[in-house]
Amino acid sequence: MRTIDFSPLYRSVVGFDRLADLLDAATSEAATGYPPYNIERTADNAYRIEIAVAGFKPEDLNIEVKENLLTVQGRKVANDEAKRYLHRGLAERNFERRFQLADYVVVTDANLADGLLSISLKRELPEALKPRRIEIGAAKPAETLIEGEKAA
Repeated sequence: MRTIDFSPLYRSVVGFDRLADLLDAATSEAATGYPPYNIERTADNAYRIEIAVAGFKPEDLNIEVKENLLTVQGRKVANDEAKRYLHRGLAERNFERRFQLADYVVVTDANLADGLLSISLKRELPEALKPRRIEIGAAKPAETLIEGEKAA
């Protein structure tokens, strides 16, 4: 696997530390690809992450959001039953997936159905950041002063 050195970026820019950290985290993410996932845009400010979690129950999954980082963990409880598999193709191993969320993106819902964990997200901008229309008032015409009169 090829690694990218971001140290020249840190030396030449000021104030972009978070961006450099995001790039560094994206390139160093584990390349296991497990579990597979989709990210879908469902509306202008709405998204859905679907993660394939076949074999996991809701109590085996944990979803947490902290400081714009969405973490999804799957922990299978050790099964003491002695099962004899002829073929074991379902990877029911523990996992942790992390998704960096943009500012003002919140998790609104999570559902587990048919082996897919669906996490709904929505961008909720504060009122202060939303564009607003400014009404233009008509200015009063300037009063003209007759020479020699004082302004009241």
